[in-house]
Formats: sequence, structure tokens, C-alpha cells
Amino acid sequence: MKILTADFGSTYTKLTAIDTQHATILGTANAFTTIDTDIIHGFRTALAQLEASIGTFRYDQLLCCSSAGGGLKMVALGLVPELTAKAARMAASSAGAKVIKTYAFEISKQEQDEIYAIRPDLVLLCGGTDGGNKEVIIANARRLCAIDWDFTVVIAGNKSASHELEEIFAHSGKDYVLTDNVMPTFNKLNIASAKQSIREVFIRKIIDAKGLSGIQKMSFNDIIPTPLAVMNACELLSKGTAKTPGIGDFMAADLGGATTDIYSMAEGTPTLENVLIKGLPEPFSKRTVEGDLGMRYSLKALSEEAGTQVLEAESGLSQEEIQHWLTHCIAHPSALAAAGSAEEQLEELLAKKAIEIAVERHCGSIERSFTPMGEIYVMTGKDLSDIDRIIGIGGSLVNSKHPEAILDGAKYNPQKFHSMKPKKPRYYLDKKYIFASMGLLSTVDPELALHFMKEEIKLIQ
Repeated sequence: MKILTADFGSTYTKLTAIDTQHATILGTANAFTTIDTDIIHGFRTALAQLEASIGTFRYDQLLCCSSAGGGLKMVALGLVPELTAKAARMAASSAGAKVIKTYAFEISKQEQDEIYAIRPDLVLLCGGTDGGNKEVIIANARRLCAIDWDFTVVIAGNKSASHELEEIFAHSGKDYVLTDNVMPTFNKLNIASAKQSIREVFIRKIIDAKGLSGIQKMSFNDIIPTPLAVMNACELLSKGTAKTPGIGDFMAADLGGATTDIYSMAEGTPTLENVLIKGLPEPFSKRTVEGDLGMRYSLKALSEEAGTQVLEAESGLSQEEIQHWLTHCIAHPSALAAAGSAEEQLEELLAKKAIEIAVERHCGSIERSFTPMGEIYVMTGKDLSDIDRIIGIGGSLVNSKHPEAILDGAKYNPQKFHSMKPKKPRYYLDKKYIFASMGLLSTVDPELALHFMKEEIKLIQ
């Protein structure tokens, strides 16, 4: 069987041609995503490039994922920042959403206005364990209904409030879905139902909003968010199948035009002694998405987070030269720096900073604390210091002459003792952009998808 996979990214549309009978990736190609006109144009351009390389390709199945148009934009609301608000963020991120912001407690008028300005596709409304506080989630439901924007609300909070919530949203006319509580009891996560509901809303509603309805008619599968496809591939590569073992624990860094996504496949248990774990239990398969760290659409925010003075000192360029390149790239997302130019060095520096900041946010942190029994450590999040594999994904890494220098941003910095980043990682590269493609292929042939990833994802020498 011949399969064509298509990943409609925020910047590029990437195609992979697969021959399942001969277990071969015949070729890959990419073209600029034409979200401003019709997304089919970029698809056809990429397909023409692919066929120019491998000849006419008649595929039996088309499998698709998408993060075009900024991906699946969400905000999440919970009760307590460290508990239901964090659980909401985990559920949204694991479903492949671009979580713009998480709110806790009752949202204010200012926060209502902020949500309106974000223009989310979905809102995940959580709050309270089952039988616990329901006043906050009910108050937030009313405030969401007062926002004049067409988003869908996925309700995944205290089941004791479900009747009142249904009445509020039905009366308002807002589109909503009621699902299981993401935290039914204290410190116990249940994100599977919310994740499935988010995916169903994406299929039902967001595809039309992003101009993907024509592609959906051509596609064998339901189009899913690209980060979900990558998450599926990561889980397969780590855990393997019933027949074939995976590679075990690793981290992946997906550096895109709009976001930087970090995936960790590991339990993240403490590597130090005398550790007290604080906060919610972390999932084995974890994704975090940083919407302010992208190489094109979020470039302004990335440069501000990295620090203009730091960029100036490390690149050797003046602030005016840096700003000129940033302005040019934001206005022209398909712009590429000339080989060997100062702009190319700046691009690599920005990419490294994006990885550095994103991995630091993803990993757990640890602090010393003194008790009558002596010194202990208090850890929040996952301890990833023993992770020995980091896989780089995305055009800024694939097209770089020095991908290992960019991925060095993921490495532990002794000056930041609190961060539980990998200490001695080896770097690998998804040279052919196949991660999302393999996540799609895994839905029809997981053995073949695992085989391809083991063959194609190479150690950087």
C-alpha cells in the first residue's frame, strides 16, 4: 500500500511518501503553508516537489495532521494554580492544543477582556474535585458566556456543578461539551476524557475554521492536531509495540515557527536522596507548549524573553541589526538567512535560546530546605537529569549546520542548580521531518512506524 502523510504546519506543509509493502520512505517534500489563500495550494506545491524527486506517486491513503493558522488555540481555567489549573493545562497540552494561558480562581473583568483578545478556538473549563467547590466554576461559566467570541467550551470540572453549568451554557447559546472531571479527587488526574473531547471538537469545528475541510474530504483519517501526532510517535518510540521494544526514556524538542514544544517520555522520579515531591503527579508522556517561543510568528516574544542585550552580546550584532532581521522575519515568515551570514548565526542563537527556555519550563525544579531532621530537597515536576537522549525536530534544527549547538540549550546549566535538565544527553535529529508522519502512520501500522523511526532518527556525530 502507498501512503502519503501531510503535516500542515504554521510555516511549512510537509509531505512523506511511504511504500508499506517494501517498508520504504520513498521521499519527503515541503512547501510554504498557504493558510491566507487556500491550504490546498501549498499541499499541491509540496506534492509537485515530491513527484519531481520520486516520480508520479499514486497514494492509496492520505493521513493528515495540522497546526496551521496557529494550531488549536486554547485557554484553560481551573480553581487552584497548582492543582486543577495545572491539571487543565496538562489535559489541553496532551490533546495537542496550543495553550495560550491558564487562569485560576474566579476570572476578573480584565481577564475576560484578555480571553477575548486571545481569540481562542476552545476553552477548557475546570475547577473543584467532585463534591468540592463549585461556586468558582459556575461563576467562571457565567463570565465566559459574557465574552463575545465564538469559542467552544469543554467542561471538565466538579460533577456536582454539571446541571447548573449545562443550564448556563444552553441559555447563552455557547457551544459546549460536558466531560469527566480532570481531577475527580485530590491529587488524582483523569485527563483522558477531556483529551478525547478536545480532539472531537477539533475534528468537528476547528477544521472548518482553519480552511482544512477540503483536505478532510481527501483524507483517510480524521485530521488531528500535529502535536498530538508527534506525541503519539514519541510514545510509540519510547514504549514500542507488543512485538518490538522501544528505545526507552528520551526527550524531544520541536522547534517551530509559532511554538516550541517539549516532550518527555520518562517517569521523572527523583535522582537525589531525601526528596519531598510537591504538587500533582507528573505523567510519563508529557508535553509542554510555549506559545511565546517560535522562530517566526512568536519571534518578537522570543527575543524579549531571551533579552536583547544577551542577543547583542552573544551574536556580535548591534541592537539595530537584530531588530531589522526580526522585523523582516515577522513580516516575511518564509524568509531564510543567507548561508554563512551574521543573520544565520543570529537564527541559530535564537533557536538555542528557545530550546533553553522551553526545556527549563518543561523540566522540574528542586530547592534545598532545612528541617529539624536535617537538609532535604523539595522537588516540583519531573527530574529529567538522567535523560540521555534528546531528539531535535523542526526546520531550524534540520536546516542548521550546527544542530548540536542549538540542542545544547537543553543541557543542564550548573549555574541554575534548581533546574532538573538533562546533564549528559546525546543529541539525535529527525532529519527527514518524519515524527508527525510516523504518529499518523502508527494509526494504521505501528510496527512499520517504529521501524522507520529507529532507522531514520540519527545520532548527531
